[in-house]
Amino acid sequence: MIFPSSGSAPLPNPDLPEDITRDYEEARSILIASPRGAAALLRLSIQKLCKHLGEKGDNINEDIGNLVAKGLNPKIQKSLDIVRVIGNDAVHPGKIDLRDDIETATKLFILVNIITEVMITQPKEVDDLFDSLPEEKKKGIEQRDKKASS
Repeated sequence: MIFPSSGSAPLPNPDLPEDITRDYEEARSILIASPRGAAALLRLSIQKLCKHLGEKGDNINEDIGNLVAKGLNPKIQKSLDIVRVIGNDAVHPGKIDLRDDIETATKLFILVNIITEVMITQPKEVDDLFDSLPEEKKKGIEQRDKKASS
């Protein structure tokens, strides 16, 4: 019997930027053979995702903290802390930690998708819904907002 190389790793969120999707898919392809390699690629993916979302991309902990201030659920920060403690103590992107295993890598797959969902997919969906409103309704909302800020 041949096992899928991706194990049970979730597919990437379709809104994940293309360059990050490549790293994510590579991590999926090596998950079973090298969970440590997959986890390192996923930490790199999180770093790139933070950078894509306007952060420096130098320190994942700091970047995630800034993203929480921008609307990312604080529970995601807590989840990353759990992965950091289970995986490597500093969550260094691209660093292989000898303690990383399939469970740690799987959590990182999920976190990449959650961050993408909250910070990219949901705002895009809200914008699409708003853009579909009739123009007169959008103008009414704009007038309301002007009065509220006065």
